Formats: sequence, C-alpha cells, structure tokens
Amino acid sequence: MAEHTTAGSSGATEPDTNSSDAADGLSVWATAQSTGPVQRRGRYVPESGKHPARMLPAIAAHAIAAYTQPGDLVLDPMCGIGTTLVEAVHAGRDAFGIEYEPQWSNIADANIRHAHDQGASGRASVIRGDATRLISLVPKALTGQVALVVTSPPYGPTVHGLVRPGEHGVVKYDDRYNDGEDKGNLAYRDLTGLTDGFAQILRGCATLLRPGGAVVVTARPWRKRGELVDLPSAVIAAGLRAGLVPTERCVALLAAVRDGQLVARPSFFQLQQVRKARSSGVPMHLIAHEDVLIFTKTRTPEDGSGVVA
Repeated sequence: MAEHTTAGSSGATEPDTNSSDAADGLSVWATAQSTGPVQRRGRYVPESGKHPARMLPAIAAHAIAAYTQPGDLVLDPMCGIGTTLVEAVHAGRDAFGIEYEPQWSNIADANIRHAHDQGASGRASVIRGDATRLISLVPKALTGQVALVVTSPPYGPTVHGLVRPGEHGVVKYDDRYNDGEDKGNLAYRDLTGLTDGFAQILRGCATLLRPGGAVVVTARPWRKRGELVDLPSAVIAAGLRAGLVPTERCVALLAAVRDGQLVARPSFFQLQQVRKARSSGVPMHLIAHEDVLIFTKTRTPEDGSGVVA
C-alpha cells in the first residue's frame, strides 16, 4: 500500500470547506484550517453538535472531490448526523447513508433538508438500520452502483464528547451514542468485536461498490489505560477480510497549517490525557491527524473489476 500517493488523482480542486492553500495531489489533507464548529456553522443544524464523533466536513468534502465526479453516488454506512451526505449533495453528488440510532438519523434528515434549503443540488436519504446487515437494508438495484464510500468506525466515550464546568469539576456530556447498554452498537464492543463488525460493514460496501470505486475510511489511534490502541491497523485488517485492497494511506490533519507550522486543535480530553501523562514522566504527544485509508475492490472472475490482489 502506498503511503505517499496522490490523494486527488481525479484532478478535482479542493472544496471551499477546506480553506487550504496547500498544493493539490498531496497525501496530506489540510482539513483543519478552520475548527469543526466553524466548518459546520450555518451549514448544519445546531443539534448536530450533540453527536459524540462528528467527522470534519472538510475531510468528507476532500474525499468526495478527489474520488468522484458530479452525479456519482456516495455512501456512508455509519452516517451519524449525515456529514458525508451533506457534503456530497453540496458537491452535486447523490448519497445515502445507514444510521443505527434514530436520534442521529433524525438529525441527518434535518441536515439534508437544510442543505437543500441552501441550494444543494444532489439527492440524499438515510436508511435506519444496522449497517452490519447492509445488503439486506439497501435496494438490490444499488448493487455495483456506489462510486465512493466515506465513513469512520466509532470510538466510544474514551475519545469524544463535550465538557462544561460543574460543581465538582469538569462534567463530560454528549460522549455516548446511546445509553451505552445496546451492544448492537459497535462503539461498545472491544477492539476485536469492533473489527469484526466493521469487516461485515466493509464486505457489504464492497458488494455495492462499482468497478473503479473507492472506500475511504478515517481512523485514529487512541490510548486506553496508557496503551496505544492501533485502530488504523485494525481497519486495514478488516478491509482485507472484506475482500478490499488497500491502495493509499493519507493523512487528514486535525491541526491548521500556519506559516509552515502546525497549529494543534486538540480536544479537552486529548489535552487532559497528555498533561497527565507528562506529569507522570511519560513523554506523550498530541495526535494531530487522522489516518485516511483508501481501499478498492479485488478483481473477481465474474466482473473483471477492481484491482488484482
């Protein structure tokens, strides 16, 4: 798998949500020139901020511009509040998503309506259901029609959420996908269970993918009780098990680029974790990027499509 290949091989220009002066065709995506809240302001309904793990709009927009053309069909099998869908319809693509929890699918619907009110020309819809059963949820006519899948596995409450000052210190909230009891949600499985479920989802995506289509997955490592959890490697393994071929590994910055320097945009939890580690003598650093893993479909004797494994 190439780690420094061209991210924008279609020749598409960088979308406005990126606000980047970086050169086209780099494997480093400058996707945090503005903060997440600034990227979403006015473009998404206010309730969107309640989701514990929102993809940066600029990441979805960059992937859509780089790997699709207007009129193409985009899928996010774990669409949450609909970030991928919103960026797709604004870019003149059609899209659909799968969302397990009604709370988020309702917000995704609201975001799609809001995008159309703002003049977005693409069409999008949200299907409620379990993405590990993707093929049973999607009309058979869509098999082999998807140009691009953009998604991210869930991280759970360890990584995400919001904070506010409370009587006894900082209070964490909006850090869970549901009440935390529904084991059908991948966010509450261990790494093995998460990887198994994600492989099922990617297997369904491979069936829906058209010849020459791509699957883009963003993932970042995190620390649990001081140990690094290597989610990107787990995602690559899941993709291979799903019959996909990893072809590129890019970097989506979670830091702004200013005068040749990185300006970190860490969450409260990242800062807290790093400060605690350093105070105990562990030289931990802030994570300033997400891995962007790009897959294509393995060639099959029946259709002759994809990449030879």
